[in-house]
Amino acid sequence: MNGQRSETITAAVILAAALVVATAIGGWFFVKGKRGDETITVTGSAKERITSDLVIWRAGVSYQSATLAEAYRSLSESVPKVKSYLINKGIPEKEITISAISSQTLHGRTSDGAETSEITGYSLKQELEVRSNDVQKIAKIAREATELINQGILIESQPPEYHYTKLGDLKIKMLAAAAKDAQERAQRIAESTNSKVGSVRNARMGVLQITPADSNEVSDSGMNDTSALEKDITAVVNIGFAVD
Repeated sequence: MNGQRSETITAAVILAAALVVATAIGGWFFVKGKRGDETITVTGSAKERITSDLVIWRAGVSYQSATLAEAYRSLSESVPKVKSYLINKGIPEKEITISAISSQTLHGRTSDGAETSEITGYSLKQELEVRSNDVQKIAKIAREATELINQGILIESQPPEYHYTKLGDLKIKMLAAAAKDAQERAQRIAESTNSKVGSVRNARMGVLQITPADSNEVSDSGMNDTSALEKDITAVVNIGFAVD
């Protein structure tokens, strides 16, 4: 009887030990299987300072008079003077474009501000546009152009627009730098857990942010500043890496 009981206890111990070993082996494969599916997603970025290489500057000349003929005469005399002024300042004639004349009929108003059918005059406007790669010179001329007012020319100078024409090539370079930054970040995170970064599982390019130099402005749809000569361009990418 004691012998049978001893054999039963021994069998139970062996079975229990076998279950422990089986559980341990099963758990190891479970963890390894999960590790093979693990992905680490990081954000990489790159920033570079750029200087605008194209400037677009517009200036409008306008006159209003009681008669259409008088408004047209004043405008047709002044616009050529503005063009000559710009050429004398060193702007090539081929870089100057003159728009068609826009006109507006002016009406009288009642005491409460409502417009009447009575015609009181006409307002005519014509715009000159300069496109140039000589950014610094045009910026200076744009600041000085108001001196034409002293000649009796009603000119309205708009702020110059500053653009960068090599954005396509730079964009590729910036995205490559941002991807490299993402990989380095992923490697540092993986090393802290004794893991290694594997192949790319997914990648998503963020929008480009072109902002005035040292600005912190951002937009979900991206920014494309045209107000500053010096700009910062920032590229962002989100990349998921396999973890081995």
